[in-house]
Order: sequence, then structure tokens, then C-alpha cells
Amino acid sequence: MQDQQLIIRLQQQDQSAISTLYDAYSGALYGVVLRIVQTNELAEQVLQDTFLKAWRNGAQYDASKGRLFTWLLNIARNTAIDATRSAHFKNAQKTGNLDQIVTKAGGEVLNPDHLGLREIVSKLDEKYSSLIEMIYFKGYTQEEVAEVTGIPLGTIKTRIRYAINELRTVFGDNRAAILLAAWLIHFI
Repeated sequence: MQDQQLIIRLQQQDQSAISTLYDAYSGALYGVVLRIVQTNELAEQVLQDTFLKAWRNGAQYDASKGRLFTWLLNIARNTAIDATRSAHFKNAQKTGNLDQIVTKAGGEVLNPDHLGLREIVSKLDEKYSSLIEMIYFKGYTQEEVAEVTGIPLGTIKTRIRYAINELRTVFGDNRAAILLAAWLIHFI
């Protein structure tokens, strides 16, 4: 019900709605954007652009097509992809070292492969690991995975839920598995 009230406020151009929206969703969206653009500076810019677009297009949100988070995630993802296609990004990519990175809360930068995420995912059954590979490492949406693989969307969602539970039980306190599971939860 809280999202419904927030949507109404956003559609009415209530200025406090955008800060509430930012507080609620910026952390999760930042992680997705960072995976795509691979630099903190550009990720912050894309995140700002995402919320600006949400503010301008709030009236276009249709709850029958998905949750508020999914709508914001699509805006963020598309904005990030557009940013990577820009001439400035391509030039920066040629001149800088843009290894895929993850930022911990303390600001320490880590490569996901150093966390052992791929190794962790590879220990899951193929029908689960292939979905996580597409969604987490390649940036596909669940809908895109369903389209590419021909697997029904409901089955994709069920398998992701199962994979999250497997990650939690098999790897217990492994921080990389916990981070991956927490990220995947946003797609259910």
C-alpha cells in the first residue's frame, strides 16, 4: 500500500515523493547501474537521471504492467545502457581500466570474480546457474531470459527463488553468496 501512495504522490508531482522514492530505491538501483556502467561517477549520474526521468514520467507508470521497483529498474537499466553507448563513455573505456567492479559499503572496490561469485553459481544445478548467469552477470531481465530460453516467465521466477534458497543454505555465511542472493531478491 505504501508504493500506491507514493505513486499517487509522484503522479501528482508532489516534490517530497521523489526524495521518498530515492530513499527507498536508490541503493538497489545503484548496484544494478554500477554493474552496467562500471564506474562510480557515471553510476551516480545515471542514478540521478533515472530519478529525474521517473519524476518527469510519473504519470506514465501503470501498476497493471508491474511493480514500482520494476518500472524504476527498467528506467535505470535503459538509462545506463544509453550511457554506455555514448561517445564519452566509449572514449573513457578506451583510455581507462574499466574492470567490472562491485563497491562494498566502506567504499572498497572489488572484482566480482575475486569474490568467487562465478564459482559459487557454478556449484548450482545448471538449470539455476544458467539463469543467474544471464540475469546477474549479463544484465538480462527475467522477461528477456524467458524470451531467449523459451522457458515460461513463471518458471524463471520459481527457479530464481529456488536458487536464492540454495545459495543461502549451501553457502551459509559466505558474503559473496549473501550479496548475490540479496541482489537477486529484487527480481522476484
